[in-house]
Amino acid sequence: MDSYSGYCDDYYVNLVINTSLSLPSNRETLLTFFERLQKAYPRMTNFFAREKVELALEEDRSSHTYRWCSLEARRVSAGFLNPDSLAEAFTFHRLILQTAPFHLSLSRLDCESVDLLFGFDFQYRGNQNQLVAEALGLSPAFESLRDVPGAQLTRFEPSITFALDAECRLQCRINIETRTTDEQIRAKDYPEENLSVYITARHYGCLPGKDGFEQTFELLAKTVRTATEQYVIPNIVQPLAKAISLR
Repeated sequence: MDSYSGYCDDYYVNLVINTSLSLPSNRETLLTFFERLQKAYPRMTNFFAREKVELALEEDRSSHTYRWCSLEARRVSAGFLNPDSLAEAFTFHRLILQTAPFHLSLSRLDCESVDLLFGFDFQYRGNQNQLVAEALGLSPAFESLRDVPGAQLTRFEPSITFALDAECRLQCRINIETRTTDEQIRAKDYPEENLSVYITARHYGCLPGKDGFEQTFELLAKTVRTATEQYVIPNIVQPLAKAISLR
């Protein structure tokens, strides 16, 4: 699959690098890093500080598709909303991984973790917890709870994390995030909110190999894409999309 746009209202590909040591705070160093990104992507023109410890460079967020990158004291984050293709998103994130070590003095020894996340958002007006339970089902141990008189689901956010190597350094997490509140359930007044499915591949600790950042990214990309296309889309994303379309 080259794009996931047909499965949901929005999808995105996000990269997060968590470091053990603080990133440089020198003004010239930070600006040079962002200028390198802007040179490659001229539409990234919105530059601002959200807080003292976070700087961000973004494309226009009112657009259906946009790139963004932010720096915090010990974190580099980047994302691409609704890319035309996964290849386009991966090219953007590879540039971050090629640029950040040079301009921000990142070392493969300095990594606490590197995450690559695929996110799927569905707009749904109603009890999202109930929708998830009906679309995906409950485990046999909880199925009988449906029969409790007057019971309403106020929280149901399935999540699973599994390791893919003996040392548990490479892990994959799949989780669903609902945004229905108790107040909305009491009032039976539901605004249209995003229901999200996340697939995250994470590598913990020092990065292997001479080209640790790029090598790790390729491993994460393969891991999260396999999990998404072989398991998450047919068993989670498509059932949710179908359940929403029938309401």
